[in-house]
Amino acid sequence: MEQQAEIQYNGLEENLEYENLINRVVNECFKNEGLDKLKLYISITLTIPDVIKEINKEYRNIDKPTDVLSFPMFQRDEIQELIKKNYEVEDVLGDIIISIPRVKEQAIEYNHSFERELAYMVVHGFYHLMGYDHMEETEKKEMRKKEDEVLNKLGITRD
Repeated sequence: MEQQAEIQYNGLEENLEYENLINRVVNECFKNEGLDKLKLYISITLTIPDVIKEINKEYRNIDKPTDVLSFPMFQRDEIQELIKKNYEVEDVLGDIIISIPRVKEQAIEYNHSFERELAYMVVHGFYHLMGYDHMEETEKKEMRKKEDEVLNKLGITRD
């Protein structure tokens, strides 16, 4: 299986269970969007609230921690062009930063498993990299539908 996620840690110990789950989710995301034949990958950093707060402040001018941040390298139409032309250059699709303590809190808050919440953060970040957003209700529905497709294919539900 092609490795489509480069996983790093900032303030946390390495965790093979996290990595296995993230790789399963990223591979399914790539397959779902037709990126699995390209040489693209995602850089994912797992971190702590203090670190994600600093990044959020620096890049978004929001001085508080968050659960996930995404930094795409391509516009949505550019990604479609890469797929159409079967882009063969190894390149990063974008960066996703996830606060693991926040994932744990939200799993409890939403009454589902840590696995489900971490998988959701990865899928959510991925679709931001793909150019999707949730500011408008129609965009939100489109993004949620795609997120649910991936999670359902993996059998990762809210239960």
